[in-house]
Amino acid sequence: MVDKVEFPEGDDFSGVKKRNVPKFEQGESILQAAGGEIGVQQLVTDFYYYIESLPEAATIRAMHSDNLTEAQQKLTTFLIGWMGGEDNYIERYGRMNLASAHHHHHIGLAEKQAWLMCMQKAVDDQPYDELFKRFIMVQLSFPAEICRNQN
Repeated sequence: MVDKVEFPEGDDFSGVKKRNVPKFEQGESILQAAGGEIGVQQLVTDFYYYIESLPEAATIRAMHSDNLTEAQQKLTTFLIGWMGGEDNYIERYGRMNLASAHHHHHIGLAEKQAWLMCMQKAVDDQPYDELFKRFIMVQLSFPAEICRNQN
């Protein structure tokens, strides 16, 4: 039996301390955990830094125009709405269907993994709680898979 004095919050079997785990999926808590709109803008800036600089992301970079400004604005707007903030994507860019928006690109498993790698590096650069970092990457794996149109 675990000593309750030494591990007052511990699991009876493992002795591992439990944390209060925030419920990121409720309301605007995801956006707040990401640092609000400014935090999302920084995440996207860092993400595109990795898209431009990592050799593993060259294929992803080639899918974009030379000027990344519009891509950054679109991703920022999308993520803010996706994270529970104001959903301005439709009024700015029209309806979003991830699969059809990316159908003209060859996106296979390697491209999906490169995209997620760049996003993971960008997420790691943020001052996010470690649980939020894991949460957001799991959540982003779903839209990344939706964009995949090749084996």
